[in-house]
Amino acid sequence: MSITRQNLSVIIVCYKSDHVIHQCINSIDEHIEVIVVDNSNNEEFKKIIEDKYKNVKCISSSENIGMGAGNNLGIKNITNDFALILNPDVTLQKNTIDELLKASNHLESFGVIAPISDKSKYPNYKYNKGQGFDPINPFRVKSVDGFAMLMNLKRLKQIDGFNFFDENFFLYLENDDLCEQLTKNNENIYVVPKSIINHFGGKAVDPKYEKEIELSRNWHWMWSKFYFNKKHHGYLLAFLKIFNNLITSVIKYLFYSFTLNNYKKKIYQMRLSGLANSILGKKSFYRPKIEN
Repeated sequence: MSITRQNLSVIIVCYKSDHVIHQCINSIDEHIEVIVVDNSNNEEFKKIIEDKYKNVKCISSSENIGMGAGNNLGIKNITNDFALILNPDVTLQKNTIDELLKASNHLESFGVIAPISDKSKYPNYKYNKGQGFDPINPFRVKSVDGFAMLMNLKRLKQIDGFNFFDENFFLYLENDDLCEQLTKNNENIYVVPKSIINHFGGKAVDPKYEKEIELSRNWHWMWSKFYFNKKHHGYLLAFLKIFNNLITSVIKYLFYSFTLNNYKKKIYQMRLSGLANSILGKKSFYRPKIEN
């Protein structure tokens, strides 16, 4: 089935993203349904968004549920067959959607197709073995980053036991986990090289919360890295993969303790905490300490 503007929805999960989300929404064709999932539960934000854009519905989550669960909530609230997942710090170029629609007409089957990032030094995909970049035609990849991916919901809903994003991940690697699920179910993942998005990178949350968000990122990166590898490769291999992170974090925590750099010390304390909780099988519980 090919994609049209009528059977496509855009899902944007945000948290304290007032400073960038309008750029994102304004870059989307106003004839396409947009679902914004606001993890900060800000009723004023919801009213502003829905009053300003006729094609946008804002869902306020009762708590900060993270990226994966936020995307799942968005998926549950649409009836269309396709969903383009976007981060709020992404904008579409003029022909981004058109190139995705065009590519969908020529692909026999796919679970996910994705545009490419404008930052070629930081590709938003990982290659399959033996495959390389094609500047013209859609090409298969191993995985794509979660800040811009178009999901074939109708096809994926037919897979027995497929639950989209694993909600145990709060932040990081939920997209890699989804792509692992797709690969295990023989679903194709494509990148469309003529469809380009602009990604500001790490700008989804208001900069005034930068320090607290950075602490949260470090905690969750370590938690998710161990959990992901344990889920897909087993406990022992997961531990081997994070062993260097564990030793480095201990050394840097001690170093910054002696040099009295409290913020850097806190960063590595968060890394150690994230790792320890994941190794012990505890849930991804840490949340940024930000007041509404």
